[in-house]
Amino acid sequence: MNLLSFSSGNLLADRRAEYAWMLFEAGDFKAAAELMGEALTLVPSWTAGHFCLGEMQAEAGEHAAAIDAWRTALRLDPDDRLGASLKLELVGALDGMEAAPSAFVEALFDQYAKAFDEALVEKLAYRVPELLFDAIARQARDGFARAVDLGCGTGLMGERLRATVSFLEGMDISSEMLKRAEAKRVYDRLARTDLMTLGELPRGTDLVTAADVFMYLGALERLIAVIAAALEPGALFAFSVEHHEGPEALVLRPSRRYAHSEPHLRATLAAAGFDIASLDKAVIRMDRGEPIEGLIVVAVRVGAEAGVSDAAIAAAKKDRPRAH
Repeated sequence: MNLLSFSSGNLLADRRAEYAWMLFEAGDFKAAAELMGEALTLVPSWTAGHFCLGEMQAEAGEHAAAIDAWRTALRLDPDDRLGASLKLELVGALDGMEAAPSAFVEALFDQYAKAFDEALVEKLAYRVPELLFDAIARQARDGFARAVDLGCGTGLMGERLRATVSFLEGMDISSEMLKRAEAKRVYDRLARTDLMTLGELPRGTDLVTAADVFMYLGALERLIAVIAAALEPGALFAFSVEHHEGPEALVLRPSRRYAHSEPHLRATLAAAGFDIASLDKAVIRMDRGEPIEGLIVVAVRVGAEAGVSDAAIAAAKKDRPRAH
C-alpha cells in the first residue's frame, strides 16, 4: 500500500514526508524518522504519517517509539485502514487478533485494483486460480449449477470457472475490485461483502471457491461453518492458504498475511462436515524474490451423519467480533 497517497492536507508536511521516504528507501532510517517527526509537528493528527513514522523508527532500531507511533495511528483511525494493529501484533504489542481488520483489507485492494492483474500475475507469478481450477477439474464433475467465488477480486478465478458453472456469483469487500470484475462480464451476480461478517450463502450452491483470500482472514472456523451450512452433501469447497510447518494453527507473517498449518486445516474441515478430496503443496506466488508455499485444497461436503458440530453451527450464526 502506498501510504503517502494518503495526503496530510498540508503541502509542507507532505513534502517533508516525501523526502523522509526517500531517505528511508536509501537506507538512512534514523534521518528518515527524524524528518517524518518534523512533518508530524505540522499535522499531528495525520494517521498515515504516524504509521510511516513507526515503519521508519522500527528500521532504525527504535522499537518502543515505533510501537507508540502505531498505537497513535490506531487511535486516530480505529477502523485501522493502514493495518497498524497487525504491526503491533507482529512486534508482540497486541495479542488475540486472528484476523486482518476489514477496513485494512478493503483499503489495500481498493488501492491495488487498477494494476492488480498485471502486478500479481506478471510480476509475482501468481498461480492460485489455475492451481485451484486444475484441482477442481480432477474431481471429474460435469459442471456446477451455482458457484460462489469468495473474495473474487478482479475475477481471475471467475474467468476460469465461467465455462463450467451455470450461475456464477462473486463476492468481495473491495468496490474497486468489483468494478474490474464486472467489466470482465464473467459473473452473473456480484456483491460487495465482508467475509468477516458473512452470515449465509445462497442455497443450492454446489461449489464455493476462495483463491488467495484466507491469508487475510486468519481464523477460519466461523466462515467454514457458514459455508458448510449452505452446502448439500457432495458439494465442493476449493480454496488456498499460505502454508507453515510450525505447531501453531496460524501465524501472522511480516507481509501481514496469515499462514495456516495443514493439521489445523484438516481438523477444522472435519469439524465442519467436510472430507478432503485433495490437498496439494505448491508455490503459489513470489514475495520479495522468495517463493511462497501454499496449500491447494478441495473438500467435499459430507452427509448429515458426519455433519457440522453444534458448536460450529452456533458459530456460523454469529457475526465475528471486530479484531481491534
